[in-house]
Amino acid sequence: MPGLPQITVITPTRLLPNRLPFLEQFHQSLHAQSVEWELVLALDGADPGRVPRSLARDPRVTILDLPKVGAAAARNLALNQARGRWIQYADDDDAFPADAFAVRHSYALDHELGWVAGWSADLLSTGETRVWRCPTPPGRHAAGDVWTYWPTAHDTIPLGQTQLIARRELVEAASGHGGLPQGEDFLFVGTLTALSAGALLPVVTYLYRQHEEQMSRSRERDRLETAARHFAWQSGHQLRRLLQAHPARSLTLA
Repeated sequence: MPGLPQITVITPTRLLPNRLPFLEQFHQSLHAQSVEWELVLALDGADPGRVPRSLARDPRVTILDLPKVGAAAARNLALNQARGRWIQYADDDDAFPADAFAVRHSYALDHELGWVAGWSADLLSTGETRVWRCPTPPGRHAAGDVWTYWPTAHDTIPLGQTQLIARRELVEAASGHGGLPQGEDFLFVGTLTALSAGALLPVVTYLYRQHEEQMSRSRERDRLETAARHFAWQSGHQLRRLLQAHPARSLTLA
């Protein structure tokens, strides 16, 4: 009988027709991983009948049928289904390089860290990739230090949520993604990295697909982007300040 997965991948999706081929490619990239995984596919108001057959028949895929609640709530509710010791968030149109799980998982265990990230690379329509070197530099980072690389809410974010794996209990302690309609990933990263030491490895572990139908390109996002970024920045800033003001102790994770 197979054991529990090491990594639970959580992916919210609306199963939009133009994104279904990307979702299947995303699923294929999971099969290339050498670390045991499971996928919780959180349907954000989508019809379960539209789930591609390859995912619906995979015993490692749990389909969570939800009303339309938004990406933040879908991720949070999917966390209830997670069995893995580590959590990896991902979008339904992206993909992983073959060693994405192994390189971070082994490093986290060897160094007893709460989270480990790698670089993200844009996946272009030509198949070429373009590495994004985030403001957070490679190396070990004490609890709260990641936020020092995001000086103001208007600057480039210090680290993306899909770049990292984190211990499940740490993700739960961070209260997931709050309730923002967007920018919830900034909020998650700020809280999570304030609670525990981690590391960024100078190796690409996530492929961020560039295409015309990306939700981040929607005009609607512009209306709330400034307010969402400010809320997330302020939350991370205040949490770091409070933890450091009261003899800082990051979480001890066995």
